[in-house]
Amino acid sequence: MCHRIRLRLPKGQAISYDYQDILHDALINAWLAAGAPIEQVLGAQARPWTFAAIGWRKSNQGRVHSLVVATPDATLARFLRQLDPTHVRYARASTAELVDFGPAEMIPEPDPIPPQRGALGVLLLSPLAVSDHGSGERKRWHNRLDGLDLSPLLSRRLSKLAGRPGRLKIQADPLYLRANPRHDVLVKLKQTPQGPAFVIGMKAPLVLAGSEEDLRLAWYAGLGEKTRNGFGCIGLLERGIRR
Repeated sequence: MCHRIRLRLPKGQAISYDYQDILHDALINAWLAAGAPIEQVLGAQARPWTFAAIGWRKSNQGRVHSLVVATPDATLARFLRQLDPTHVRYARASTAELVDFGPAEMIPEPDPIPPQRGALGVLLLSPLAVSDHGSGERKRWHNRLDGLDLSPLLSRRLSKLAGRPGRLKIQADPLYLRANPRHDVLVKLKQTPQGPAFVIGMKAPLVLAGSEEDLRLAWYAGLGEKTRNGFGCIGLLERGIRR
C-alpha cells in the first residue's frame, strides 16, 4: 500500500540549509532508523520514493518548515509509517549545517485520487527535473515547459516503476506558461570537490489525465528524474502550498 506523510515544524520555526542533499541525507538517516535496508532507499537499485522541501529561499540559502515524503512501494510504506521525526537529522561539519526535524509533527496525508474521475490538477511541490538527451555528452536539463511533450517523457519512468505501460497525459497550464515565461528553478544539489553541483528544474501547474492507478502512482512516486533527491513531488492545486 502507498503512503505519504508531512513533517511539519511548529509555527514560526524553519531550518536553514545550503545544499538540498543534506535534507536527503537526513531522510536517509530516518529511513534506516525505521528499519529500511540501505539498498532499498539509496543507490541505483533503491525502491521509489520522493520528497519535497516546503519553504522559501532567502538570498542564497534555503529555509524549510515542512517535508512531504511519499512512496508507492508497499515495503517502504511500512517503514514510512514507523518513521520518527527525531531521526530526520543530519550534521555536516564542512558547511556547518545542521538539519533536525525532531520538533516536527508527523501528519499522514490522505489519498486524494477520486475513483473514476480520470484527471487531477496539481502543482509541483518540488521542481520537475527532465534531462535533455539530445544536448551532447554533458548532462543538461530542460528549462522550459512550453513546447515540451511531457506525456511520453514522464510516462516512460512511471511505466518502468509499474512494470506495465503507463498512459498518463500530462499538460502544463497554457495560461500560466503565457503569463510566466520563465519556468526554470536552479537547485543547489550538493557540494563536490569540483565545486557546487546544480540541477535545473521547472515549476508550473499541471493537469494529469489517466487511469486511477496511473494517477496514484504519480502522486506517490513523483514525476520526472531525481525524485529520491527531492524533485517531482506533486500536490493538489486546490490546496496550494500549505504548511
